[in-house]
Amino acid sequence: MLDRPMYLKPDVAIEPLFNQWYVWWYLISPATAPLFMSRLHLKLMQSFVANPDVHVAALQNPALMGGPFINHPVSRVNEVKALLERTTRENADMLAYTKAVSDLEQLLASSKGESLEPLYAKVPDMLRGFVELHYDLAHRANARIMEPLLYRSSLYKESSQSISLMRVSGDARKYVFSTPRLEGDSPLWLQVPFRHEGIDALFRMRHTPGSPGQVAEMLGVPASAANAFADLFTETAPRKPAPYTGSGVRVRYFGHACVLMETREVSVLTDPVISYEFPTEQGRFTHADLPEKIDYVLITHGHADHLMMETLLQLRHRIGTIVVPRSNAYSLADPSLRLVLERTGFRNVIEIDDLQEIAIPGGSLMGIPFIGEHSDLAVQAKTAHLVRLAGRSLLMAADSNALEPRMYQHLSELVGPLDALYLGMECEGGPMSWMYGPLLSQPLPRKMDQSRRLNGSDSARATEILNHLNPKEVFIYAMGQEPWLRHVMVLQYDETAPQMIESNKFIEVCRGRNIPAARPFLTMERILE
Repeated sequence: MLDRPMYLKPDVAIEPLFNQWYVWWYLISPATAPLFMSRLHLKLMQSFVANPDVHVAALQNPALMGGPFINHPVSRVNEVKALLERTTRENADMLAYTKAVSDLEQLLASSKGESLEPLYAKVPDMLRGFVELHYDLAHRANARIMEPLLYRSSLYKESSQSISLMRVSGDARKYVFSTPRLEGDSPLWLQVPFRHEGIDALFRMRHTPGSPGQVAEMLGVPASAANAFADLFTETAPRKPAPYTGSGVRVRYFGHACVLMETREVSVLTDPVISYEFPTEQGRFTHADLPEKIDYVLITHGHADHLMMETLLQLRHRIGTIVVPRSNAYSLADPSLRLVLERTGFRNVIEIDDLQEIAIPGGSLMGIPFIGEHSDLAVQAKTAHLVRLAGRSLLMAADSNALEPRMYQHLSELVGPLDALYLGMECEGGPMSWMYGPLLSQPLPRKMDQSRRLNGSDSARATEILNHLNPKEVFIYAMGQEPWLRHVMVLQYDETAPQMIESNKFIEVCRGRNIPAARPFLTMERILE
C-alpha cells in the first residue's frame, strides 16, 4: 500500500520538539535555548519529580492551565526523572553556557566606564570569542553575542531536534509549553532535524500525491511504527481551491493574526497559524484553502502565536519568500528570526527594516514601526506590515501598542490613504516573566513583573491610531479566540473580559465615525475591488 500514490490526510499534525519540549523561537537559537533549558525546563522537571501531586492538583484549576505545571499524571514521574537526568547529562555545555552568561553579566556590572579591553581576558571561557564587549552612550557595559558563530558551535544541537506526527480529531489539545513529550506519547516520534527534506516531502502530499514508502524511508520511520505511519495517508484527493482570478484583492481571515491576501498576480500570508481539517460545526479555512504556492509569508514578530514552527514547517515547501523583521544584535531577548528560519530549512528569508519597502507583483510591502507588547525589552525584531496590492493598502499591525501616539502622526502621510487596519487588542497580556523569565539571571520583583506586561492596545490607544491613520475599515484580530490556538495561548474570553470590553468600545468608536469595524472570528472573506 505504501508504494501507491497517496495523499496526506488533512487532519495530520506535526509537533516540532527540542529535547522533547514543544519548539518556539527561543528554543532554536543557540543564544537562548540553553537559558530556557537550564532555567525553565530543568526546574519544571525537578519540581515535578519532587512534588508531582502539586502539579496534578494545580491543573485541576483551568485558570492555571498556562502556568508552570507539568501536565502528566503522577504515574509518569519516573519517566520525567529519566528525561531530567538525560537532559542534564547530555547538555553539560548548555549548563556551562548559562553559568557563563550570568558570570559575564556580573563582570560587566563591575565596569565603571574605563576601557573594556582588560576584561576580554576575564570573559568566561565558554564565551571567549563569541562576544564583543561595548558601552552604550550612558557608559553602561554590555556584550554582543555573535549569534551566527554560536550556530556553528556545539550549542546548536540538531541532535536535540525531533518531530512528532499525529492525527487530530478536534481542536482540543493540551497546553504545550509547560510539558515535555515522553516516550509512548506518540508512535510516530522521529529523530530528524527541522531542516530535513523528508518533512517537505511529507507535507507536499497534502495537495500532490506521492509515495508514502519513499517518505517513510527519508524520515527513517521504524518498522514498529509502519502501521501508524500508513494511517496518515489516503487515496482520497483533498479539496483544491481554484486560483483567485477576480479583480482587486481577496482577503481571507484564517484565524488569529493569519490573513491571506490574493490578487491575480500574487499571494501574501501573514503570521501563519492554520487549523487542521476534520468534521466540525465551526467553519474555518484550513490548509486545503491555501494556494499551492504562497509567494510571500510575512512574520510580524517571534512570539509563538505569530511565528508558529508547527505551521511553518508544513508550509515550507509552498513558500516563495518569507519576510521577517531585523533583530537587535545586542540583546539576548532578540535573537535573529532570519537565522532561526534559515537554519531550519527555509531557503529565501529576507529581513525588513522600519520604512523599508519591497516591491512585489502589483504592489509593495513596507515595514512599519511596531512598539510595545514586549515588556519594555530591547526587541527590534517586530514590525507591522503595510501591504499595498492592486491599488489597495492594508496595515497588518498585529499586537502594536500605541504607547506613543505621535509616532502614528509622523506615519500618517506615509501610510495613508489606508483601506483597512488590522489591529490586535490583547490589552491585558501576561507578565514579563511568563515569556522572558528564563532570560533573566536575577529574579524579577513581583511589582516590576506585573507592570511590564505583554499587552497590546486598549480602546484609548487604538483610538489614537485611528485618529492619525483614519482607515476606511477596521478589523480587530490576533485575539487568540479561535479554538485551534488554545494549546499555545490558553485564552477563552467571555463578554466581561477586559479584551472584549475594550475591543467592543473601540468598535463603537469606529462606528460612531461611520467607519465599518468588526472582530472576525473563525473565518471571514472580503473582496476589495
